[in-house]
Amino acid sequence: MPTPVLHFGGSFNLIHIGHLICAWAVAEKAGFEKVMLVPCSQAPHKSPGEALAGAEDRLEMCRLAAAQQADLFEVDELEIKRPPPSYTIDTVRELKKRGAKEVHWLIGADMLMYLPKWHEPQALLKETKFVVMARPGTTIDFSSLPEEYQKLKAAIVEAPQIDISATNIRERLKSGKSIEFMVASDVREYLRRRRLYSAE
Repeated sequence: MPTPVLHFGGSFNLIHIGHLICAWAVAEKAGFEKVMLVPCSQAPHKSPGEALAGAEDRLEMCRLAAAQQADLFEVDELEIKRPPPSYTIDTVRELKKRGAKEVHWLIGADMLMYLPKWHEPQALLKETKFVVMARPGTTIDFSSLPEEYQKLKAAIVEAPQIDISATNIRERLKSGKSIEFMVASDVREYLRRRRLYSAE
């Protein structure tokens, strides 16, 4: 019986070490042997005008990051290749058409509170096996979520406290500061070569 894969979607604008450490820690605790990074074309909750690197650049950075730990991470480009916006329910259905019996999807505890506002939330909750990544000490207000979301209490897995954010890294790049140890070395080189997020 094949080991299930944990899918991890997001804009990955840009992918950093915190994404990888936390996703793998949760996957390992929850019994997965592989994390599938799924960079989106355009996240529905982000405005098209937001400082977002091109889809192909974000996809390539995910590939570079995953390649440095290829036994743990892979990348699926299905959302990049599909016209935006990138709705998770569409991705789940596409994965099932490919043959997946179940789709396990990793979300952060902060995103859990917005889950009822996602596209087709009832279908999403029914068709997806969510894994909720929570930082140490995170308090989730389940009382503010509808009854059908209460079952996700059993899906919470604690992740390490890694104080790295894509926003901070983009700001550092813009001001010419080092991002050593914050992103994978091949991603760092790609950023330098492409001059992504720089002040130029």
